[in-house]
Amino acid sequence: MITQEQIPAVLEHPVYDAEGSKIGNANHVFFDDATGRPEWVSIKTGFFGTSESFVPIREAVVVEEHLEVPYAKSMVKDAPNVDVDSGGHLSESEEVRLYEHYGIAWDDAWQQANQPDAGGWAHSNTAGTTAAAGTTDTDMRTPEDEAMTRSEEHMHVGAERYETGRARLRKYVVTEEVQQTVPLRHEEVRVVREPITDANVGDALSGAEISEAEHEVTLHAERPVVETETVPVERVRLSTEEVTEEETVTGQVRKERIAADGIEDDDEGRPRR
Repeated sequence: MITQEQIPAVLEHPVYDAEGSKIGNANHVFFDDATGRPEWVSIKTGFFGTSESFVPIREAVVVEEHLEVPYAKSMVKDAPNVDVDSGGHLSESEEVRLYEHYGIAWDDAWQQANQPDAGGWAHSNTAGTTAAAGTTDTDMRTPEDEAMTRSEEHMHVGAERYETGRARLRKYVVTEEVQQTVPLRHEEVRVVREPITDANVGDALSGAEISEAEHEVTLHAERPVVETETVPVERVRLSTEEVTEEETVTGQVRKERIAADGIEDDDEGRPRR
């Protein structure tokens, strides 16, 4: 287990699980009301450290500059949420829920707390734990700590993806009139008269001398014929591309200030002349 002297080496330092995975950073250490020993540590978890989970530190050890707890990272993150904003104190019902989550028997813990010179980690009949260190609004000091901790909030800005609209392709049919010029041929008849010559006199005398006769010629012409065929002309699809723009985000953060009574000093703690 850790001692009060080791608390400064725990706060704001990483906390690792039994498998060596980082859970988050230690935020508060809570002392048992009955024994006065460190019992719980709250850990900042989540992407921006906005969540806080509680884990027992009865079997935790400080290794170099981080804390190791014998619980899996998933178990710590799934621990029940408790509200310690009002007074920095865990109620008995809240601790019962946490004990049950980590498989620690509440009755056994209560008996250890009520034994003479109890060295355990449990509670008296007025059970509860009080925050004794960490970044709370009202700084609480351990008996051996003569300094105040000044804390401030830092703003972390991220991005979330949301739907801004939808685009779709829709195919429909329209009818258009088109014009195209095409050459057309046709036959016309004309009368051709040839004089009798030595070359054609034989053909001229082949028939009767005087008779009636007819000769017919078939005429031809071309007319336009319209046909349509379907041919592919292009492929159309939708694609997206990401465009990055800069946007300035404004928020509010709280900062603690420490004033010295009986002495004037600047923000860096130097006496003013």
